[in-house]
Amino acid sequence: MYVGTLSFDLLLGDVHSLKEKRSVVRPIVAELQRKYAVSVAETGNQNLHRRAEIGLAVVAGEWDRITDVLDRCERLVAGRPEVELLSVRRRLHSDED
Repeated sequence: MYVGTLSFDLLLGDVHSLKEKRSVVRPIVAELQRKYAVSVAETGNQNLHRRAEIGLAVVAGEWDRITDVLDRCERLVAGRPEVELLSVRRRLHSDED
């Protein structure tokens, strides 16, 4: 069993309230869940209007599957015009760790 995680640090565009922030972050979270069947949530910076942290995890039986899904998720988030991807932290774990 292998587990891969990503943590995205995002700068949001023209956002002036937490309600506006949710309207940007929720569609990204929903699209990641729908397209790639990953576990994903907003995991940090909940009280900041223009910053968001999104974390996701995927479990699979092969390293190749994990890296493929993580690569696709990273491209999806990086391609969103309403956010600037400041950093991505990737971690890979196996049941032998």
